[in-house]
Amino acid sequence: MAAYDFKAIRLFVAAPLAEGAIIACGADQANYLLNVMRLDDGARIAVFDGASGEWAARLRRSGKRSLSLAVEERLRPQPEAGDLRLLFAPLKHARLDYMVQKAVEMGVSRLVPVITRRTQASRVNSERMRANAVEAAEQCGILAVAGCDDAQPLTTALAALPDDVLLVFCDESAAIANPVEALRAAGPAEGGLAVLIGPEGGFSEEERVLIARRPRTLALSLGPRILRADTAAVAALAVVQASLGDWR
Repeated sequence: MAAYDFKAIRLFVAAPLAEGAIIACGADQANYLLNVMRLDDGARIAVFDGASGEWAARLRRSGKRSLSLAVEERLRPQPEAGDLRLLFAPLKHARLDYMVQKAVEMGVSRLVPVITRRTQASRVNSERMRANAVEAAEQCGILAVAGCDDAQPLTTALAALPDDVLLVFCDESAAIANPVEALRAAGPAEGGLAVLIGPEGGFSEEERVLIARRPRTLALSLGPRILRADTAAVAALAVVQASLGDWR
């Protein structure tokens, strides 16, 4: 793995990157680099597009507020794409922001809000979710930005999962209380992983039956305590990554 520079300022750009490319900055990005970070003309930062790795780029000012980035050499290659999805019942804004940021840090490749019978916040601001995913990637040196789906019924989200994806269903009443033991017993997840977190009020019996019918589904206990949904997401992702994911 190429050396990671913890001090570098990183910026996601929605344009293909290559040596010699000139990327125009939007107003928000220019304001961030010039007024928040107080960088001078010619300052060097790191940029990534989610597809071609991390590149060095220098600031070029062409006016009081106009800014572009001159792309230089590649710093890190694009890592192999992960396949870890988080299906979750939407939460209120602050807690949803936290969960999205932490999920990206934990290696989630796709965020899927699902509407359940007991979901308390049925509206999801997809642009805000995407902005939080980008910010987490920028701050933590992640080179792939997680995909962000629109909110959808639980039935739709389950039907969209390929049959070979291992769905980890976070269920406080799971038969095996030890989550590490349960995951190891499930075997390798070569078709990808998905973690399903329910609403604060839990799943209805009808929803639990629907989930249990799906092939390659593992009910997973998260220990002796009842966790809030955002805490449960982080806990589940940690144990899944350590047992079957890219922490091994």
